[in-house]
Amino acid sequence: MNASTILVLNAIATWYLVGLIWTVQIVHYKLFDRVGEAGFVRYEKDHTRLITMIVGPPMLVEIITAALLMMMTPPGSPRWAVIAAFAIVLAIWLSTVLIQVPCHNRLSSGFDLATYRRLVQSNWIRTILWTIRGLAVGYFLIASFRS
Repeated sequence: MNASTILVLNAIATWYLVGLIWTVQIVHYKLFDRVGEAGFVRYEKDHTRLITMIVGPPMLVEIITAALLMMMTPPGSPRWAVIAAFAIVLAIWLSTVLIQVPCHNRLSSGFDLATYRRLVQSNWIRTILWTIRGLAVGYFLIASFRS
């Protein structure tokens, strides 16, 4: 597989995740506090199980292809920018593992307003980072097509 093909796969995964994270941030998480105490635990557990199926595979594709791009920099893209874009993927994963997953784990025992607020506020980290990454990958695509 050449750098251009890997770049296209990376761009598809990244932009899928950009759209998904904005939907989760603006719509989905904002509705968590409207579920109600009685059904919240089941709702949270179902959310976690179902969202993992639609976010997990693209995140794996994104991190694998981002790592491959560091080894074979796409034509027209500065190597430092490709490395920086990979660092953004790592930051997203760290935020997910260290902040959002623990919030979801706490919420799976019952709704807690402080944890809910932390989840919504901290998710802006991933929303902003994925948006920046999407713009970087868009730049890489344009630079690649121009080369």
